[in-house]
Amino acid sequence: MPFGIIDCKKLEVVPGTSFMSDQDDLPPEYAEVPREQLKHGKGRFSNIILIPQPSDSPNDPLNWPQWKKEMILLIVGLSAAVVGAFGPMLSPGFVEISAQLNITVEVLSQATAWLILAIGLALFLTNPLAKIYGKRPIYILAICIMFACSVWGAKADNYSSFLASRVISGIGMAPYEVLVQCTIGDLYFVHERATRIAVWNLFLLTGIAGGALVSGYIIENDGYKWTFGVCAIFFGVLMLGVLFLVPETSYRRDAVVVVPVTDAIGDEEKPGAQHVHMALAHEHDLSQAQGEKDKHLSYSVTRGSAEPKMTYWQSLRIFTGRYSYAPMYKIFTRPVILFFYPAVTWGFLIYGTTLTWIVVFSVVNGVIFVAPPYNFSVSQVGLISLSPFILTLLGEVISGPLNDWICVYLTKKNRGIYEPEFRLVLITVVIVLGTVGFFGFGATVHYQTHWIGPVLTFGFANMSLAFASTCVFGYVIDSYPKLNEEAFVAINARNLLTFGLTYFVNDWLARDGPLEVFCILGALFLLVCFLTVPLWIFGKKIRSWTGRNQWLQRYMNDDF
Repeated sequence: MPFGIIDCKKLEVVPGTSFMSDQDDLPPEYAEVPREQLKHGKGRFSNIILIPQPSDSPNDPLNWPQWKKEMILLIVGLSAAVVGAFGPMLSPGFVEISAQLNITVEVLSQATAWLILAIGLALFLTNPLAKIYGKRPIYILAICIMFACSVWGAKADNYSSFLASRVISGIGMAPYEVLVQCTIGDLYFVHERATRIAVWNLFLLTGIAGGALVSGYIIENDGYKWTFGVCAIFFGVLMLGVLFLVPETSYRRDAVVVVPVTDAIGDEEKPGAQHVHMALAHEHDLSQAQGEKDKHLSYSVTRGSAEPKMTYWQSLRIFTGRYSYAPMYKIFTRPVILFFYPAVTWGFLIYGTTLTWIVVFSVVNGVIFVAPPYNFSVSQVGLISLSPFILTLLGEVISGPLNDWICVYLTKKNRGIYEPEFRLVLITVVIVLGTVGFFGFGATVHYQTHWIGPVLTFGFANMSLAFASTCVFGYVIDSYPKLNEEAFVAINARNLLTFGLTYFVNDWLARDGPLEVFCILGALFLLVCFLTVPLWIFGKKIRSWTGRNQWLQRYMNDDF
């Protein structure tokens, strides 16, 4: 029972537990292949075995030139940044915009809630479709919707039209909450992914925090419609980038297996042939090949014929085939089934409450800071976002290396055995930052302190999200690496929680005041964070249970 984590003896290897010593934690499909036969990295990574193993095909995204991979990440990352800004960009001008549309601030905040609901529901549609037909058609559809809705929002002259443009744009925003992470998994090897995920997260959080920073000046000087106009310009350029520079990254890669080969003279095996045959076999042939290998002692090396390289124009096809042959109902319901996995439910609650409470800031700041004693202008309300912008960047820079250091340290103390629960230690930092942020914001606004008080605590709350996302996604990815896409959808269903709170938060704020509102939010935040304690203790037993449950294994993995 290392560090209070209860062990489980019912499985020899519990899913997620690994031995981090000279890559002894290689996936099972490579266990029988001698390491010298496996492909390794290049340059300073030449000693690292590539996971996953790339095929010999030039069309395999893992084999694409590095510049091409980085260009794709840059385009989809920038798209995610503008999408991140699109949601909260109107928050500095809530009072002014509501007056122009002849509605109340409460109704305008409800428009944000409907947008969030649309994102949450669209995730359950766009991600399964991307799983079946590939990511390129979903990216193209999403960026076209964002461009059209930006133009629509800039032209909308009444609230009904304005609301419709916001709700439909939620369908275009949804893929960039999940698919970018999945694209990184398509393009990069395991040892390259952490940095790229940090880059994507940096793009997204910079857009969320920086959008309001810029939009405050746009609203004050040119009117709120120009925030949509600027987004339309960005989305128009990025739409061309997606159309011509982002090919399909989904790829059905054959599994690497050890299969028997007999060097025969007549019907007899040639003695002394003791070399390995590493072939590329389709997934449905894997079990048969592994079953046969025990009957033979001699092996031969072949890699199969490489398919011809696609031309540039061939790579731009919108539909390139089907990438999952699981029944439709399984693909669409797997994110829901994942709520039976306690780790995913925990991630939904931690990430959902932290991010939802932060969205509340964007809804109420435009009301709190334009009123006495602060009397900020619209552009000054936008400048409030400078605090979360800086502290979020700092949190992103610190959280990843700190989390990795903690895991390496605890793994060494645990005799080289790594448990995903080691990722949960970071929640202590989340608790400290979130407590200061949520309780501090309510108290400083209630007691009307100098503006630096609420602005700084607003930043600390956002910084807690940077640490929370690193903790949550790190734990879930390490616990269930083959279910990442579905887990991301389940966790990002937190939009449904966000919708419920943002729909009525301004009424609640007007009735009970900021001290009570943010103390209640802070208490709920702490309650959810303390659920980490039982997960730390029983997490390994839970992972063992999900690994032994035959129904879950069949439902989540068959015909993947």
